[in-house]
Amino acid sequence: MSASGNARRTLPWAPLPWALVTPALGWTLLFFVLPFLAMGLSSLTAHDGGAFTLANYSQFFANPAYWRAMVNSLEVTAIVTVISVLLAYPFAWILAEQVPERWQRLALMLAVLPFWTSYVVRSYSWLLVLAQNGVVNRALTSLGLVAEPLQLANTRFATVTGFVHFFVMLLTLTIFANLKQLSPSYRKAAADLGAGPVRTFLHVVLPLTLPGIMVGAFLTFVLCIGDYITPQILGGNNELLMPQLVMMQIGRRGDFPLASALSIILMAVVTVAYLACARWLKIERA
Repeated sequence: MSASGNARRTLPWAPLPWALVTPALGWTLLFFVLPFLAMGLSSLTAHDGGAFTLANYSQFFANPAYWRAMVNSLEVTAIVTVISVLLAYPFAWILAEQVPERWQRLALMLAVLPFWTSYVVRSYSWLLVLAQNGVVNRALTSLGLVAEPLQLANTRFATVTGFVHFFVMLLTLTIFANLKQLSPSYRKAAADLGAGPVRTFLHVVLPLTLPGIMVGAFLTFVLCIGDYITPQILGGNNELLMPQLVMMQIGRRGDFPLASALSIILMAVVTVAYLACARWLKIERA
């Protein structure tokens, strides 16, 4: 009698978990699943309508310019990710190990200041800095290091610089969080076994902080390869990347089926990158 009474009392609360998760599921369904299905169906149609076709996908593999855009995107993304990791790890190490505990929050707040400004504003700011009459060229010419201003803006260098400025801070946060979770006892144990600072870092600290590095690197990869604003502003249309190629199909040709196919191919590349990094992207380890 008591058990049945308890069952009746808990029965009204049984749907509570589903009630709590339903808004998130509805949001995902409405703003991700349905648009993705619509984009997938659109990619299988011709520009002028008609029956389903794979011509949009075959056009990507047959057109060298489209291949070049994908290669450019992968090259820029790889360069940005590597440089950002190499800059962010020492920065995160200094914040976690050298900055006193009472000053770490202030240091982190200062580190994430670039996130407080508009992404577009940051890109245009770098365009002014790297212009022929910008800060960098004026400094180089005034010091006599160059005779003529360098072409820094509207190049791949400018695009990579704008990306790195943003993503270094993102990687710093993920690596810093991983370093703070690392127990000092690991390094003490390595020192007791005769390992020096370099061997301790290479064989103990680096492997244990690799999940944080990979999480930040994957986020950098995803955000960088799909970014349109920075290459458009800083690259100056001198090098075609995949997001620009997609926007060209929409803005200049109105070819939504081909744009959909190119977007799905770009998502497939991101999926491959995720599968390659999946072993390090576990939440409980990152």
